[in-house]
Amino acid sequence: MKILVTGVAGFIGMHTAAGLLARGDEVVGLDNLNEYYDPQLKRDRLAQLEPHGRFRFVRQDISDQASLAALFAAEGFERVVHLAGQAGVRHSILNPHAYAQSNLVGFLNVLEGCRRNDVGHLVYASSSSVYGNGTRMPLSESDPVDRPVSLYAATKKANELMAHSYSHLYGLATTGLRFFTVYGPWGRPDMAPYLFTDAIARGLPIDVFNDGKLRRGFTYIDDVVRALVACVDRAPQVDDEPEPSGGAAPDATRVPYRIFNIGSSEAVELERFIAAIESALGQTARKKLLPMQPGDVIETSAATARLQAWVGFRPQTSIEDGVASLVGWYRQYSAR
Repeated sequence: MKILVTGVAGFIGMHTAAGLLARGDEVVGLDNLNEYYDPQLKRDRLAQLEPHGRFRFVRQDISDQASLAALFAAEGFERVVHLAGQAGVRHSILNPHAYAQSNLVGFLNVLEGCRRNDVGHLVYASSSSVYGNGTRMPLSESDPVDRPVSLYAATKKANELMAHSYSHLYGLATTGLRFFTVYGPWGRPDMAPYLFTDAIARGLPIDVFNDGKLRRGFTYIDDVVRALVACVDRAPQVDDEPEPSGGAAPDATRVPYRIFNIGSSEAVELERFIAAIESALGQTARKKLLPMQPGDVIETSAATARLQAWVGFRPQTSIEDGVASLVGWYRQYSAR
């Protein structure tokens, strides 16, 4: 198939494009290479994809309505994997307008591109952040998600609502994926797995929030990509069973719309994750214990029964094996 991957220079975007290329799809990758973190890492990710003959990169911003509409009209995409957007819970407190422009305006432009050009299926990134401070673990797709604790989370829930309206009004098949703390080689340098690895390797202290009393459904990137690619291939249909949502009964009308958790059902103590990094590096962390950060949550872990039933998803990579791969890549990359 011919597939558009937005945010292709991002962590999940690069790996997803590589997975699609490996099985023979044609991939047009879009990214604006913004400076939220070092664009050199993004360029280096792109360099992993550029040798593929079926890959083409377009530098473009999804919030530019006219240029995105022109791209959709010219290319005739069969599927769209939308991973672009402004990421980061804490950054949304500092720069909220960037989130409205990218995550709301940009997402609307993608929806319009899909519906006006007969795209067969839109798979897009939501986030586990939509659950806020949910207390029942693991978090389920049917749990209420109307109490976000950050603007970033609010924009991601808005994306789910916007997608539902387009599925209902225009029959556009949409699948939203609530990602849970994805980590691995080429990971984002603003996230804890990279930050901890880099600091410990250089003998610097690491900031450990809430005195380390945090638990996350850490999910290795290869497991995520397998599930994501499988979702690309299975578009929801109007005659599928209705989708339960938000703690309420299933939708009264059937629409080609699905929301899935994509993560691990095991809530891993932050201390165990740090210990795995220490073991892989052969170094001991210097920990700076700090209080909870605004907008953060105590625990996330994913109920994945729905995704398993849909595409057979089951995470296969242990924390220790995944961290070892992350550290191995970090050593190679930092040596360059």
